[in-house]
Amino acid sequence: MDEVERVSKAHYAACREEQFKEFAAKTLEAGEKGADVKDVDWESTFFVRHLPASNLADLPDLDHHYRQVMKEFASEIERLAEKVLDLLCENLGLEQGYLKRAFAGSRGPTFGTKVSSYPPCPRPDMVDGLRAHTDAGGVILLFQDDQVSGLQLLKDGAWVEVPPMRHAIVVNIGDQLEVITNGRYKSVMHRVLTRPDGNRMSIASFYNPGADAIIFPAPALVGAADAAERNEGEEGTAVYPRFVFEDYMNLYVRHKFEAKEPRFKAMKADAAPIATA
Repeated sequence: MDEVERVSKAHYAACREEQFKEFAAKTLEAGEKGADVKDVDWESTFFVRHLPASNLADLPDLDHHYRQVMKEFASEIERLAEKVLDLLCENLGLEQGYLKRAFAGSRGPTFGTKVSSYPPCPRPDMVDGLRAHTDAGGVILLFQDDQVSGLQLLKDGAWVEVPPMRHAIVVNIGDQLEVITNGRYKSVMHRVLTRPDGNRMSIASFYNPGADAIIFPAPALVGAADAAERNEGEEGTAVYPRFVFEDYMNLYVRHKFEAKEPRFKAMKADAAPIATA
């Protein structure tokens, strides 16, 4: 983890900082002239795909050492994500491996890492580091800066800071796990604030369903849901729709920074019979 942090920060300084400064200058100039820049994110980022096929070799500006470090890091994070899924199965009373199989699709899960920097912003009142949203996918494992804060999550209507901790991985739940667990686990609204000092590092790894995975509430959780609150003989109900993950993602990219509930409703309204054989 120390080496991942070192090479990621060095890569930003060598390859991305000057480009970001150009973006920052234009954004601040536009904002000071009265333009609304609240739909802009104050971040420098690139994405590494690991599964189903890696794109590490295709990314520009990454030296051989950085590629090897990221490959090893991804391998460890993938195992951790699968362990977290098994722990969730245990906690929910699901058969071991159920969530991993639910993510599999025909080619296995999709898995990738977003490497981000949130540089100092002289006008934190003007622009956010990353606007509030829930994550679309499954389980998200975040390795964040241990010195510079900024990440907040929404709990009981209030924004709560996620404090920096050395050698810690923050586990977040995405929309797909909310659906599969029939709402037992909720995806978390979160955001990143800008700061006038410090450059926050964020390395978020997303272990998501495969593109063609069919997502639906686990039958065991539908049948047992809220049993104490139902009348005798009344069946449990699936709160969430059934859909193909790629279809959800196509909707999500257009409505990422909006509430998740309309996305679920839209998927339910557009639902067509899905072959499961």
